[in-house]
Amino acid sequence: MKEALLYEKRDDEKIKCHLCNHYCTISAGKRGICGVRENIDGTLYTLVYGKVISRHIDPIEKKPLFHFYPCSKSYSIATVGCNFRCLHCQNHEISQHPKKYIDIPGEDITPEQIVKEAEIAGCKSISYTYTEPSIFFEFAYDCARLAHEKGIKNVFISNGYMSPEAAKLIAPYLDGTNIDLKGDNDFYEKVSGARLQPVLDTIRLMKELGVWVEVTTLIIPAYNDSEYFWRWAAEFIKSVDVAMPWHVTQFYPTYKLFDHPRTPIDMLKRAREIGLKAGLKYVYEGNAPGRGSENTYCSSCGELLIERFGFSIVSTKIKDSKCYRCGTQVDGVGMP
Repeated sequence: MKEALLYEKRDDEKIKCHLCNHYCTISAGKRGICGVRENIDGTLYTLVYGKVISRHIDPIEKKPLFHFYPCSKSYSIATVGCNFRCLHCQNHEISQHPKKYIDIPGEDITPEQIVKEAEIAGCKSISYTYTEPSIFFEFAYDCARLAHEKGIKNVFISNGYMSPEAAKLIAPYLDGTNIDLKGDNDFYEKVSGARLQPVLDTIRLMKELGVWVEVTTLIIPAYNDSEYFWRWAAEFIKSVDVAMPWHVTQFYPTYKLFDHPRTPIDMLKRAREIGLKAGLKYVYEGNAPGRGSENTYCSSCGELLIERFGFSIVSTKIKDSKCYRCGTQVDGVGMP
């Protein structure tokens, strides 16, 4: 165990955690909503420091990040736990583990080992992913600082529910993030056990702090499939940055929505059309490879610039981060 960051002590050995927007008040001997931060005799401890449950080398496109060092490898890690309880979580075995069991599984590993392995593997970045990275914030923070010193980039794949305090603390070492914009407030309350507004605030704040941001909306039929919501989401993203990529992604039945239907392709197509019509430069359909809607096109002349199939890049026609035909700048970080 390691003493947690971002908390304050209250009376009667109670603690208020400032890590995320739940701002849990935790009594002695209890854990927060995430299940991995425990009040022990009036001190808050993180139970997952160095307890890595999953680590893989992934293409950065899998995150998905399409405008952040395309075609690079990212060393991806996670611990158990999450501050959401999404009914459709594809990694529920690890994200929801602490809500069901007392033990905290994981392989003991140090930040130095994580960074060294990423370096040996030739990874351009380390992605804190699979579960919500802010719940293993202390470990991610130590890894990110070491990686930064080595010139390795850091990426959060996040639900966007971290507190402003946490966002400002990690931002100097964070280079990119993909944040889920899941639905309206009713969706967040019923499906994820959270609220919408803090997510919107985090998207804006990360942009203001100089972190490259991409947004993902997993479209679930009958839950967040209204054109009204898609238009609202597109307009919100546009209000933050017209060049912020939006990934509208196909849902596959899983976890507590296992009997729910897969997102129809026509629904993804319509959501993408709405995003582009709203004025967003880059809108992608996810989990539906081979249709051309995962390619990057020039926002000015419409020329195909990056051709993708799934998580693989087939070809690129970008030179010095510009369209080879008309010279328009292609937004992003580490673009060819």
